[in-house]
Amino acid sequence: MEVLVKDIIEQGQQCLKQCGVADWKTDSMLLAEYFLGVTKKELLLKPDITVNSGQKEGYMEAVRRRCSHIPLQHITGIQEFMGLEFEVNENVLIPRQDTELLVELVLAFLKKSPKENRVLDLCTGSGCIAVAIDKLCENAKVTAGDISEKALETAVRNNRKHDASVTFVHSDLFERITGTYDVIVSNPPYIKTDEIKGLMPEVKNHDPILALDGDADGLEFYRKISERAPDYLKPEGALFYEIGFDQGKAVREILAQNGFSKIEIHKDLAGNDRIVFAKLERK
Repeated sequence: MEVLVKDIIEQGQQCLKQCGVADWKTDSMLLAEYFLGVTKKELLLKPDITVNSGQKEGYMEAVRRRCSHIPLQHITGIQEFMGLEFEVNENVLIPRQDTELLVELVLAFLKKSPKENRVLDLCTGSGCIAVAIDKLCENAKVTAGDISEKALETAVRNNRKHDASVTFVHSDLFERITGTYDVIVSNPPYIKTDEIKGLMPEVKNHDPILALDGDADGLEFYRKISERAPDYLKPEGALFYEIGFDQGKAVREILAQNGFSKIEIHKDLAGNDRIVFAKLERK
């Protein structure tokens, strides 16, 4: 039995709306693209497109899962980042648009130097930062570490998927890291412990707590990385962080206390503090 795709999507929209899914219109269409193989453009050009009842049931099952606030990306298993498609699951943080700004600033810094640059990505998760840098910068040799073995398994698959050459290390921050680097980059856990329970269900119930919890004040990993980073940075090396919207001043102070002098804070598209760049003052 053939069913009109537009009718299925409308049914999906109503379900998602009633369940309180914020982006119900967008999510219903994205699920249709993934499970029904129909794009929004195609539907506009041919509103009478049909699929069979089995395809409809597959779509509606995905809608039901989304209604239980399972993240869309966990249902499809993918998320685009820097123009590349990454596998995501319950073991890794879903790549966010704000993190693309972090990668863009790192790439701009690296491309100023014609030599090979060694890059270290700490708390790599899905490997999206490390793999994107490796693929988009010809003169970068990237190492990435994470404390979670499950996250690293995902990162390795993403590395293989994109034919990248990132070296992955199972490490608690610098514990098993060797050598020195031109760039250290990190999007560490930075949510205050007490604030996690107030996050949207898609985040607090499905993102790994290891990738969210930055201790009582959200700053634990900035302290730990900033304290050890000088031992792993080359003389002209730089440190890049993604931060919470209200952490710019505190992270600046942490960096200054650990010998970093040239400190810049960059804002995201919403005008919030989001990325910190810092270089050491070498004597």
